[in-house]
Amino acid sequence: MPRISPIAENDASEKVAQTFGRIRELLGTDEVPPMFLAMGRVEAFLRDAFMNFKKFVWTDGAIDSQTKAALALAVSCHAKSEPWTEFYAERCRATGFSDQQVAEIIAVASTNYMYNTFFKFRDLSGSDLFEGMGVGLRAHTFANTSLDEKTVELINTAVSDLNACQPCTSGHVESARKLGIKDDQLLEAIQCAATVYALAQFTNAAG
Repeated sequence: MPRISPIAENDASEKVAQTFGRIRELLGTDEVPPMFLAMGRVEAFLRDAFMNFKKFVWTDGAIDSQTKAALALAVSCHAKSEPWTEFYAERCRATGFSDQQVAEIIAVASTNYMYNTFFKFRDLSGSDLFEGMGVGLRAHTFANTSLDEKTVELINTAVSDLNACQPCTSGHVESARKLGIKDDQLLEAIQCAATVYALAQFTNAAG
């Protein structure tokens, strides 16, 4: 039994029902995805979730909606949220990514975990003993997918931030700027990641 039972649309309060209607309209579906139904138990959270989702995850902004879909998939995998991972994998396909590219998005995010773990260790060890030692980890994935460089770099920046790897995050921000990614685009990538992560955590906790 779920810890937070979803609320049926016909049982929802007026304000919750209005937000459910806006979600259906935005997604172009007849039914509200079940992840949002559980959020309907807390009207203020549902409203925040919808507004942030609409602005930072679903629609074009400083970065386009296809890139946001890739970010969302990477972050939902990070959050270990099966419903959202399936949701964003389908969103990636709907925005033009192939099945191969969906796999590549996940592979890029996973490769980033190796580097985050390594460089975070060097940063947290409180010692310079490891500074002169090579990384020794293969990461050819970053440069050998069909994804464009900017998408890869935004995924790397978002995942590094979620993993709290300071040297990796600052390094990817610098690399992103060299690729011509603007500051407002970097910020929106993090706003996208923050929204996706928050919604996934609620869904995980709801059970």
